[in-house]
Amino acid sequence: MALVTDSVMKLLRKNEEKGEPSAEQGSKIKSKAGLVINIFAALLAFNMWFQGSLNSKVMNNTIQANDLWNFYQAKSIKQTSYELAAQQTLDPAKAKKWAEKAASYEEGPEGKKALLEQAKALEAQRDHYKLQLPWIGYASTAYQLSIVLLSASILSVSMALFWGSFVMAGAGIFLMLQGFLLFL
Repeated sequence: MALVTDSVMKLLRKNEEKGEPSAEQGSKIKSKAGLVINIFAALLAFNMWFQGSLNSKVMNNTIQANDLWNFYQAKSIKQTSYELAAQQTLDPAKAKKWAEKAASYEEGPEGKKALLEQAKALEAQRDHYKLQLPWIGYASTAYQLSIVLLSASILSVSMALFWGSFVMAGAGIFLMLQGFLLFL
């Protein structure tokens, strides 16, 4: 940490030795930085909201898919029970009735096939959201770093840090778009 602090202080001293008008630069940076910090903070807030939304969707889809898989499993157990009962009974009428009941668990709006399709669709959505999440997290970090660089540019009266904050915010925008669109 001390090495970083010493490096920054040397950089600042070099700027002062060059005879740069630090008071003029300071007022220029301060006049622009307030609005820019608000813009970067708004981008960060939106990004964090989207990240929370994705986390909720991942959690909800996981829970719903698990519920469907549990329902599927319960229907499979019941179906197997009826199939075994149909095979073991000596009464042909009961055997036919139980075999039909076992077959009924496969089809229909709440049949095993429908449950399987719904669960897989929820899992596919969840997996898509999971692919988006890391990019949105990286974008949040980039926005936070851009705000830190911008704040540091005010304190150190450094145009390099001021413009560096824009580069970092641009990286955040790129990462956020990647999180939305998954184009890479």
